[in-house]
Amino acid sequence: MSLREFRLPDLGEGLTESDIVTWRVAEGDSVELNQIIAEVETAKALVELPSPYTGVVAALHARAGETVSVGDPLVTFAVTPAGAPAVEGSPAATPEAEDAPEPNLVGYGARPEHSGRPVRRARRTQAEQPVPTPAAGERREDRRERPRSTPPVRHLARQLGVDLEQLSGTGSQGLITRDDVEAEADRIRDSSFTDDGPVTRIPIRGVRKHTAAAMIASAFTAPHVTVFHTIDVTPAFELASRVTAGGGTKVSFLAIVSRAVCLALGGHPELNSRWQQSTQEIVQYGYVNLGIAAATERGLVVPNIKGAESLDLVGLATALAELTAEARAGEASTDRLTGGTFTITNIGVFGVEAGTPILNPGEAGILALGAAQRRPWEFEGDIALRQVMTLSLSFDHRVVDGEQGSRFLAELGALLQTADESVLTAAP
Repeated sequence: MSLREFRLPDLGEGLTESDIVTWRVAEGDSVELNQIIAEVETAKALVELPSPYTGVVAALHARAGETVSVGDPLVTFAVTPAGAPAVEGSPAATPEAEDAPEPNLVGYGARPEHSGRPVRRARRTQAEQPVPTPAAGERREDRRERPRSTPPVRHLARQLGVDLEQLSGTGSQGLITRDDVEAEADRIRDSSFTDDGPVTRIPIRGVRKHTAAAMIASAFTAPHVTVFHTIDVTPAFELASRVTAGGGTKVSFLAIVSRAVCLALGGHPELNSRWQQSTQEIVQYGYVNLGIAAATERGLVVPNIKGAESLDLVGLATALAELTAEARAGEASTDRLTGGTFTITNIGVFGVEAGTPILNPGEAGILALGAAQRRPWEFEGDIALRQVMTLSLSFDHRVVDGEQGSRFLAELGALLQTADESVLTAAP
């Protein structure tokens, strides 16, 4: 057998790290080529990693819950030579590590290129490590000694918010170990106090970390404007109760709103656009990839329906049902989570009447649906209890003028107030 090191591959979309959700294998397990060995969570989706080799798992280099950067070691395999059977149990202690190109897994980025045979570096023992010397003019006593730990332990400490300088290591010669860091993190999490009382510290990872960065980038890049429109949506709810998609799929109010949005965007392409800073252009899309914001256990995700403008009402209802199920199960693909052109977020499900949604980065418009409430409303010259809702539209003021945003929202409102079945259910 020969040892092969498998590093975290590039999972695409510029993502630089992933969290290990669960291992499907343990050290000593025999594996086959393309057998699923781990499930990892990127900032956008859950991804299953297949084994690039047939052989035996010699070592796992990360624990479940740990964040690993692209290119960091994940697994070392004792690889079975071609034609030889895999050996059950732990690999022999003497296999030689051989130089070989990194495996190129389908869909996980390009194979790294090397100019010639890679250089192998022998590991130094602790006694062989060079002793750093002070810079010119610097007194040794002025330099603050770095806590003794390994790079993976320092990385874990940064993730968990643990200050290594406050720890005494329990390892050999005072080395700070992973167990030391995790014990301190548990102590901080379970019994952390301010002057006013206890607090809980929660590491920011995965989807929530990505969402926070994206929202900051959006809020401080695109000048947001939000306009509101309160309308009677009773006809739209009545239409939803009349139309069926077949196969048990319900045509929801959200499906009707989605169809109305696609129709309104056809006459207002500036809302289905983006500002491209690098070329100083406004890019208008000839299609609608309709994003639907979904709150999941992993955080907020915005999967989108590709080519939503080409779907009729029943087709949209079916696509929405599939998209929602994938998002809740954490199975939305990277393709689903990228490339959106306009977003709908339904804050009404939480009982909220209106809001000022932040644009999904790279989009010029986002629509928030408020809670539908029965209110006294003017209807056919009289006062009646009607289903009333506030629509909130945020847009990028670099791309969309106030008049354009207001006209789009008014047209969308008219489509929902009349809920003309011949218009909303017609084939695109």
